Amino acid sequence: MKTNHSQAPAPSSRPAYAPPVSAYAAQADGNFLSSQLTRGPWHPDHQHAGPPIALVCRFIERAGLEHGLSHLSRLTANLLRPVPVGMLSVQVQADYVGRNTGHFSAQLLANGKEIGRFTALMQRETDVPLPAPEHPLPAHPPAPEQSVPVGMSITVNAGPAHHFSDGQPSYAQLVETRTARGVCWQGPCAIWFRMRHPLLDTEPTSVYQRVAVAADSGNGVSATLDFVDYTFVNSDLTINLLRRPRGEWICLDAHTLFGPSGSGLAESMLFDEHGIIGRATQNLLVRKRDGGK
Repeated sequence: MKTNHSQAPAPSSRPAYAPPVSAYAAQADGNFLSSQLTRGPWHPDHQHAGPPIALVCRFIERAGLEHGLSHLSRLTANLLRPVPVGMLSVQVQADYVGRNTGHFSAQLLANGKEIGRFTALMQRETDVPLPAPEHPLPAHPPAPEQSVPVGMSITVNAGPAHHFSDGQPSYAQLVETRTARGVCWQGPCAIWFRMRHPLLDTEPTSVYQRVAVAADSGNGVSATLDFVDYTFVNSDLTINLLRRPRGEWICLDAHTLFGPSGSGLAESMLFDEHGIIGRATQNLLVRKRDGGK
């Protein structure tokens, strides 16, 4: 009997790979499973800090709303350790709540260890008539539809870096980016961010969470050092907001400064499509990579 070698092989019993649809999946026990969409550029097993900061932001927003405080005017993240791509949990407490303001603190935990410590100021929103400003607020850079789409793969002098360019899901796929001014990764520039996927698989992403996802990218998009030869990791992020953001797009008009002793500072003016919404700052630890030029 002849064997028909042209027959198609039996279908594999292994399930097809399903790409992630959100940054995190809520678990029945109250924890959150990180997807590969949170993966950052510094190490394949570590998250970009934007998504976990946004996850903590979600909890702080909810804590504030319990007291009628709906505006997140400040969020400070102290990043104690790299955030692993894995299971996370968040704990929030009210440090002081008054009639119009509330101070909150939070912890981000992974594998039983505290990896981030946070403080926040929530405020009660109310209409307050104000005189016309003598000095108008800064106008936002060219709008998203006037800006040039740009990928998040890192190209700084020596060529593309690994983790945002290896074809695997990462923060680069979580966000859509467009250049309004300057050149990404090559000094001061203005970049619009919009999330392609929600933070959680079970609910819409709030405008404050959208800001947090984007704001931690200021030191990267405005980098002036070669990513292949140097690391310039931020150990903190502070976001100050003068009003509630609106819409899906958040712009970082960012620049980075480096000192002579291995430290740096990245500052981003934050915009939505209606104008300025605040600022974000990051303190940087600068080091030469092993084997760098």
